Amino acid sequence: MANPLDTDAGSELFSSYEAELKLVQADLNQKLDQISELSGEPRKSAIRLAERTLDEANELLGQMRIEKQNIPSATRSKANQRFRNFESDIDAQKRKLKTMSDDRKALFGNRYSDNPDHDQQLEQRQQLLSGTERLDRSSQRLRDSQRIANETENIGRDTLADLQLQRETIQHTRMNMLESEGYVDRSVKTLRGMARRMATNRIITVAIITVLVLLIFAVIYSKFH
Repeated sequence: MANPLDTDAGSELFSSYEAELKLVQADLNQKLDQISELSGEPRKSAIRLAERTLDEANELLGQMRIEKQNIPSATRSKANQRFRNFESDIDAQKRKLKTMSDDRKALFGNRYSDNPDHDQQLEQRQQLLSGTERLDRSSQRLRDSQRIANETENIGRDTLADLQLQRETIQHTRMNMLESEGYVDRSVKTLRGMARRMATNRIITVAIITVLVLLIFAVIYSKFH
């Protein structure tokens, strides 16, 4: 059975990633619009920036794919629909960026060459830079995930401490109740003993009075006879 805390945390994280992805998508659209107006080195720099932004969008999309599994089933269908919309938009942006990257004439400007070796070296350099940047972002993402895990662990530890304190309080209250029941039992026994003594005293008093009355009658009888 899923923990309600886990499902709430899943919804919160999904919404957080969703808001962040919207900002990244808006930034990526702006970069794509700028690329179409550039050529040469500025265009290559803009493409690299757009590729980094696209990688960041894909990473956020991957986090959303994981977190949507923790969303309650009652609202998961809406989350799945939003996720598919994001996925479709990012695929369209990826295709647009690839088209711009394949435009060698605009990419290299007057230095454009059909030399495959030169193009391959440039492509390898770009891939190396892009891979390094992706690794840095992945490391940062891992640090963020570790931080969230540590915070979650601290919250869980505090919750367990609170539950332990509540358990001790309940046990203490139960012991007080048992002790109170013991006092009540002893009080009832004392009252019963007092009632028995009162009844005994009443019987003795009645017996004494009866004896005295009989003695009086005996004395009176003896005087007249």
